[in-house]
Amino acid sequence: MQCAVPNRLEELVARGPEALDTVEDCLKNVDENLKKAAAYRIEDVQILTPILNPPKLICLGLNFHDHAAEAHADIPDEPIIFMKPRTAIIGPNEPIVKPDFVTKLDYEVELAIVIGKRAKSIPVDAAKQHIFGYTILNDVSARDIQFKDRQWTRGKSFDTFAPIGPCIATTNQIPDPRNLKMRTWINGEIRQDSSTRNMVFDVYKVVHHLSRAMTLEPGDIIATGTPSGVGFFVKPEPKFLKPGDRITMEIEKIGRLENFVAKNP
Repeated sequence: MQCAVPNRLEELVARGPEALDTVEDCLKNVDENLKKAAAYRIEDVQILTPILNPPKLICLGLNFHDHAAEAHADIPDEPIIFMKPRTAIIGPNEPIVKPDFVTKLDYEVELAIVIGKRAKSIPVDAAKQHIFGYTILNDVSARDIQFKDRQWTRGKSFDTFAPIGPCIATTNQIPDPRNLKMRTWINGEIRQDSSTRNMVFDVYKVVHHLSRAMTLEPGDIIATGTPSGVGFFVKPEPKFLKPGDRITMEIEKIGRLENFVAKNP
């Protein structure tokens, strides 16, 4: 069976769900010996970020009830959004580089939506049809810069401040993302332990609201906000990231994203 498989994941996403079905059908019919011959040991490869150059990287703030509560913030009546540049993106096990002048470096585990179909003004009940899948994004934040600026873009946009991975779980693999466990460990200590059921706006409402403002395109990444437990709100004193710290993030049915903090070279 001949299979025209795209060379890049971005191309597969852009081709739509029919292309994914074709690839899955091809894999079912591949000889087991051929699969083994084409396989690599995980120790012998470097896992890259699933999508390196998304058309847009959109993020939400205060989209979890428990995070808004720890921040003593009002629940928004519409999604609060900001953008990260694609130059912030890194993959699993790559270093998050802490600039020398940043003193309050923080982490945020987030479920990220990967858009699979171009559209504008998407109804809530049609949103799922426009989603390719889901991954994990760490919305790394320089809190000192963020709160000094009184808006969020600069403090969240430094190079390496958007680790993404380790894979994309498709909507076939996660048919309903509205009750997935989310956890973060810093050097083995659990800091965040929540679920996507605590979202203010679930993934379908997020896609609906954003598409009212902008055209969504294949490969767009939407980070849907973080739950409680970020370093800034740890009691009795904040616990910020420092060089040498290892961050492990896990979202049910997707896997684990691990990175470490490094000094400015």
